[in-house]
Amino acid sequence: MNSVIDLHCHTTASDGSLSPSALVERALERGIKTLAITDHDTLEGFRQARAVAAENDLTLIPGIELSCVWGGATIHIVGLNMDVDSPAMKEAEAVQLKARQERCVIIAERLSKKLNQDVSIEEVRQYAGSDIVGRPHFARYLVDKGWVPSMQVAFNKYLGAGKPGDVKTSWPELAQVVRWIVEAGGTAVMAHAHLYKMTRTKLRACMADFVEAGGTAMEVAYGQMDNNQRGQMATLAKDLELMGSCGSDFHGPNRFGLDLGVMPDFPKDIVPVWTQWQ
Repeated sequence: MNSVIDLHCHTTASDGSLSPSALVERALERGIKTLAITDHDTLEGFRQARAVAAENDLTLIPGIELSCVWGGATIHIVGLNMDVDSPAMKEAEAVQLKARQERCVIIAERLSKKLNQDVSIEEVRQYAGSDIVGRPHFARYLVDKGWVPSMQVAFNKYLGAGKPGDVKTSWPELAQVVRWIVEAGGTAVMAHAHLYKMTRTKLRACMADFVEAGGTAMEVAYGQMDNNQRGQMATLAKDLELMGSCGSDFHGPNRFGLDLGVMPDFPKDIVPVWTQWQ
């Protein structure tokens, strides 16, 4: 279905392909009424988009998607409706930026060695709309340099899982990330829990720690999740008395038909997270 509420999407401030203003324009075209830009580890997308959103009567919720670790696995926590200028959020952005910068240096060094070419971090940075540089930016750089024929090949050969550019980042623990969001007055949302390769028992243990840290919501209607996955997430939310959130996780035009607002029906027996600010 096409929802008029989308609380998970990305811009060029992290790894999306549309600028913050272009994303707002697309949201308006698609009839979105409430939007949260949740770029990875930065609020820059929200900051750049809020003026154009206000001019067009689009309700733009402050958002961010923070990376963290739990039990050795990388987990993503979405923060919604927090004070973007709070000390907690400033600390979160600074810590995550430092981790990403350190990772960038290692990726560049590994790619330089593997390709026998001088991979310039400064040039790669130009592909990012902020200081948040990720593997998609390296992939675009490799394509433009003519070292690989496509983004897909860049990931298959050099940047995907287990490849030289797949560098593990020193992310903070899950509890720390949730604490930042809560201290900033926001709502911590477990992002796309159905995608983590965990047993049901391990996922419940992860969710229990998330709740103990102060998490109060999880995504129950997400992008192209199927009905079985939606049912599992809705059951988990009910069992843990969590609110539900929804989002497309749109990164830009793609061949899969995923666009802003595209997601399953929101489960009727879950309290929506947006009831807190409506």
